[in-house]
Amino acid sequence: MLTATLLALSAAVLHAGWNLAVKQSPHERFVALWAQFLFGGVFALFGLAISGGMAANGWTWAVLSGLVHLPYLLLLARAYNHGDFSQVYPIARGGGALLAAIGGIVLLHDPVRAWSIVAIVTIALGLSLLAGTWKGPAVLTAVGVALTICAYTLLDSKGSRSTDKLGYAFATGIMTAVTSSAYGVATRRTAALRAVLRTDWRRFALAGFASLLTYTLVLIAVRYASVGYVAALRESSVVLAALIGWRYLGEGNARRRLSASGVVLCGLMMLVTLGR
Repeated sequence: MLTATLLALSAAVLHAGWNLAVKQSPHERFVALWAQFLFGGVFALFGLAISGGMAANGWTWAVLSGLVHLPYLLLLARAYNHGDFSQVYPIARGGGALLAAIGGIVLLHDPVRAWSIVAIVTIALGLSLLAGTWKGPAVLTAVGVALTICAYTLLDSKGSRSTDKLGYAFATGIMTAVTSSAYGVATRRTAALRAVLRTDWRRFALAGFASLLTYTLVLIAVRYASVGYVAALRESSVVLAALIGWRYLGEGNARRRLSASGVVLCGLMMLVTLGR
């Protein structure tokens, strides 16, 4: 259990960490994300080769997930342009989990239990407290990020069930690198990417490795503890983001955002432990 706890908490820290790297980047944020996921794709390519590849039936889901990751990256970049880290990150992560839970019930016919409803209402309450108002570009783009998280979560749920989970994680990393690169080239951002890589390649190589390692750690953790236990600890990153925004970035509305993030985390923990 201790191993699973440490792995899941490490995944939470890494996920919040690479998002913070994007938020603090002095470069155009989509280009920063492109650089990061390009490195992640290279690491994933090596990982897929070492792990022995993936069955062909998983590639359809990986391609679809890679396509959905493109609007995810575009919206995430825009959200961090407009909003505070302590608001955008918890809304995006908590909202994505909330919508994925609803989507699982509606589209994947996941069972509906009383605790699921309580958890969904709790998460929604926390998100409302976080948003303050559902107007403005920061909140609206964060909700857009949540929608894309919901979409790729549902796709990855189907995809990872159809093939080896680790191989699938590597495949989605590769496809995200492909789709973001195609968009970056099509929109003539290659010169900006070269500038980023000349001056800051170590930062984004580390962030790219962290983004890939986050999912891998979760996959390892579930070998030592239940999926619900690991997922609940993994989502502690929403509170971590609120703390980082308050103590490290000096963002405002600290008490409200910390409290609201705590409510979201409680809802997420209920969802993954009691609502299954």
